[in-house]
Amino acid sequence: MTKPLDTTISALTPEGIEYTLYPAGLAARGTAYALDIAVQWTLIISAALIFSTFLFDAIGFWFILLLMFVVEWFYQTLCDILFQGQSLGKRIIGIRVVQSDGSPVEGGASFLRNLLRFADTFLMLYHIAVLSISLSGGFRRIGDFAANTLVVYTANARFVLQKNCLSQTSICAISPPRPLSLIEKQTLITFAGRYSLLGRNRADEIVKPWTSALGWQPFATASPATSPSEYVLGLAKNWTGEA
Repeated sequence: MTKPLDTTISALTPEGIEYTLYPAGLAARGTAYALDIAVQWTLIISAALIFSTFLFDAIGFWFILLLMFVVEWFYQTLCDILFQGQSLGKRIIGIRVVQSDGSPVEGGASFLRNLLRFADTFLMLYHIAVLSISLSGGFRRIGDFAANTLVVYTANARFVLQKNCLSQTSICAISPPRPLSLIEKQTLITFAGRYSLLGRNRADEIVKPWTSALGWQPFATASPATSPSEYVLGLAKNWTGEA
């Protein structure tokens, strides 16, 4: 299914290959944020009811205030770190936070962009965030500019592939048509580690210009359904010895 296209941004991978990012616009980001606010308040209210019923006399009202502070300020950052840039709201909408080059969001960058959320939502009116996202290239708010991040649409990955964990895919190992250099091998492993964040369509777009040099030909590899990215993953799997 074609992803919604608000605008496009060209990015460069660590392998030196240019590809396209699809930033999420105001509607998608606003909906995801509203869902996350609902999740946060559900957590706060549920915890408040539990503690007020059983432990209120022991811990006092200060604990509820502390809980509100922790959830409000660290929910987004923890989700970014633990779930590859996706909170529950972002996951439902199909978007995620990444660095401006498309690489996974870093913990420090996530904390900074969420710390500056108070500037984007001054007096809880959200007018600054709305104006910034609507008028800026890449639909960035102030926190995104400071942290050098983007919120982009996420392609549906055909295979779930964790970093350096090729054994979890159903892709068969493929022998290269020629000996690979050390740099080529390192590039294959780097790409394999990023595949789960890119998804098949975006991954094919990235590797297609240079897979012919690695011996890939449509309908002439191990499987008629093998795509350029799957072929590269097969080479990586063969070199690492993953079964």
